[in-house]
Amino acid sequence: MPMIDATIPEGALTAEAEAVLLKELTDILIGHEGFDPANKVAQSVSVVFLHRPAAVFVGGQRSASPRYRIVPSVPEGQYTDASRKALVKDVTDAVVRAEGGSYEDIAPRVWVFPTEIPDGQWGGRGVIRRLPDIQAYIAGEHERTVGEQRLAKRRRAKALALLEGALDATRTAVNADVARDNGATPPSADWS
Repeated sequence: MPMIDATIPEGALTAEAEAVLLKELTDILIGHEGFDPANKVAQSVSVVFLHRPAAVFVGGQRSASPRYRIVPSVPEGQYTDASRKALVKDVTDAVVRAEGGSYEDIAPRVWVFPTEIPDGQWGGRGVIRRLPDIQAYIAGEHERTVGEQRLAKRRRAKALALLEGALDATRTAVNADVARDNGATPPSADWS
């Protein structure tokens, strides 16, 4: 059930190339969510919002070349670091194909921001949809556990990252205290 916000300046692509790109972005995101892009239910709940900026500025100057910003949003638990990396590459490649130039020329003008919406905050049709419910709706009730497992895995990864950050901060503080107690100025610490 992806949502894509695609910011494409007016006239950056031909109408045909833009239509092909928007369909391809939808298929790419459905595939990265783990569904078959041909899945009719997945297609029916995948929405692209096309945004047309009045202008794009770089360094305070109007950009001479089009800039693209693609924000694929999915419910929490659908992305891993590897899938996010692959998604960014696939979306960039799709924009390059749509514009028709070289990767080296176009890729620096493409920004992709994969976004996960926290579980319990994905609303549609007047209700909150949780990842297991979405998984069951798109792939069948037998797939509900896949959504539960993905969400649990994502939350474990986030908890581990939080704990690793806290542990790193604690180590840094302890090392700074030890260095200060020994009369040394700890690296990158302001003791004034």
